[in-house]
Amino acid sequence: MISILAQERLLGFALGTVSMGGLVLHQRRSIYRSLAEADGSAYSFQPSEITIRRGSTELAHVWNKAVDETLGRLIVYLSSRGW
Repeated sequence: MISILAQERLLGFALGTVSMGGLVLHQRRSIYRSLAEADGSAYSFQPSEITIRRGSTELAHVWNKAVDETLGRLIVYLSSRGW
């Protein structure tokens, strides 16, 4: 007979696998749906060097903002401790 601890771990693994599989499936469906909607649009988009640069600049801005929001408290705490 398998121990209670092993049963709990197996159940947790199974539930985690099913829930993550469902989450990944949902995300993929939404990605494919948004791509299909973009392909059916009335205009065609040809990326140029200017839009690529602007896109990378916007991406860098969003990345920096996310890092600041995520690690802001930690940075303030470490700064106050003299690190």
